[in-house]
Amino acid sequence: MYFTDRGIEELQTRRGDEEVTLDWLAEQLRTFVDLNPDFEVPIERLATWLARLDDEDE
Repeated sequence: MYFTDRGIEELQTRRGDEEVTLDWLAEQLRTFVDLNPDFEVPIERLATWLARLDDEDE
């Protein structure tokens, strides 16, 4: 188990029944980066990865 799995499990436990939009998620990611600029690159990579999940070329 990766260390990040604990955070992911907490997210799933606390908010697993909620429905969110991609607009809401994008806004939360922007806010997180505003508050934690050192995480700009990993958040950018995550957002790009999520955006391209359906790309056949990758």
